[in-house]
Amino acid sequence: MKFSQWLSLVILGVCLYIFWQIRTVLLLALAAVTFVVVLNRAVRLLQKRIADRRVAVLILVVSVLLVLGGFGAIIVPPFFSQLQAIIDLTSQVVNRAQTWVLNLGDTIPGFAIDDLQSLEAILDRLQTLNLEMIFGRFFTWFSNTLTIALNLLLVTVLIIMILMNPKAYRGIFLKLFPSSRRQQVSHVLDNCEEAISGWFIGILFNMTIIATMSMIGLWVLGIPLAFANGLLAGLLAFIPNLGPFLSVLPPAAIALLEAPWKAIAVVILYVVIQQIESNILTPLVMKKQVSLLPAVTLLSQVVFAVLFGFLGLLLALPLTLIIQQWVNEFVVKGFLDQH
Repeated sequence: MKFSQWLSLVILGVCLYIFWQIRTVLLLALAAVTFVVVLNRAVRLLQKRIADRRVAVLILVVSVLLVLGGFGAIIVPPFFSQLQAIIDLTSQVVNRAQTWVLNLGDTIPGFAIDDLQSLEAILDRLQTLNLEMIFGRFFTWFSNTLTIALNLLLVTVLIIMILMNPKAYRGIFLKLFPSSRRQQVSHVLDNCEEAISGWFIGILFNMTIIATMSMIGLWVLGIPLAFANGLLAGLLAFIPNLGPFLSVLPPAAIALLEAPWKAIAVVILYVVIQQIESNILTPLVMKKQVSLLPAVTLLSQVVFAVLFGFLGLLLALPLTLIIQQWVNEFVVKGFLDQH
């Protein structure tokens, strides 16, 4: 290899190392760009009546902050109050499970006693754990106040700065590519904008419908803390595949305290809601905006969660959509389709 080629490899390696070290900042920047793509459409609508873009951006940002503030004031206090109640009920769930295991010991055949004793031992260990302490440590780790505040501040500032003049930032990005490729890159950016906008609007709609259906269904079944569990189901709908599975665990566990049939009813309720979301809502809302195979979605979540942690899991879908557009333009159209 020539010296220039070796030098290029070294520079590439150094760049990849730097990107890896600042991966969290890059992911936060991607989160900001994702919101900018969606909010920019609202700014364009406002500019039809307000010529000054800065005024339109200011009105939009203030409106969004007011809506989020009102939502937080109305929803967050009862949600966390009921969430604490859910945590308090976990010990009761373990106690109830222990009682069932002991009762089963008197009715099942002798050859299954060993397995039953093993299960009882596991439940004993669960009982000795301070579940509230575990949730508390997880919550402390997950929502370190200072880190979250700084990250939100960074994302908010980036959103406002880019919204003020998105064309300038797009132009800087295009200059990173050779002039012969800039038109093609610009086309990819347009496709990314369409895909991200469609995904964001669709997922927001789905989250709202799922939260509403979950709250109503749990309320009809008489499950305590229906509001918190329904809202949790809506929030977890942001994470495909994994979110629906996690959302069913708290209400099913709470239902076990009242009657086994209620736990089964809760699982059936969530399966029905998931089927409605998969077969009706998603095709209806995202059929033209987002086209990702379920296996690709699941693999992307696993890969980005392993590489980037919880933030990577949250941004797995927009990252996958962006990669899809770039691969489609430069690999599929640019190479494979020509051979």
